[in-house]
Amino acid sequence: MAVSPQLPEYTRELVRLQKLTFPVLYDRHNEVARRFGLVFRLPDDLQKVYRSIGVDLEKQNGDASWELPIPGSYVIGRDGVVKYASADPDYTTRPEPDALIEAIRSG
Repeated sequence: MAVSPQLPEYTRELVRLQKLTFPVLYDRHNEVARRFGLVFRLPDDLQKVYRSIGVDLEKQNGDASWELPIPGSYVIGRDGVVKYASADPDYTTRPEPDALIEAIRSG
C-alpha cells in the first residue's frame, strides 16, 4: 500500500500508467504524514525547478503549500507492531529490498 497527498484523480492516472497492483490511499493535505512528523516544504529554488519541468504540486495536491511527505517504508506485523521503519528526506535513499523481505517474513 502507498499513501500520497496527490489528489485521487492524479493518483488514478499514475496507478493506470505504472500498472500498480497495490492500493494508493489519499492523505489530504498530508494530514497523516504531518502527525508522524514526516512533512517538509520544498524550498523556493526547488519549487522553481519543479515548475520549469512541468510539475505543478499545487494542482496535483490541491493546495498551495508545496509540502511533501518524507518517503518512507514500513512493515507492520499482523500483531500491529512495526517490524521495520525507514524514512529519509532524500528520496533517492531507499531501503535494501532484502531488509524489507526479511521484515515481512518475520512479521
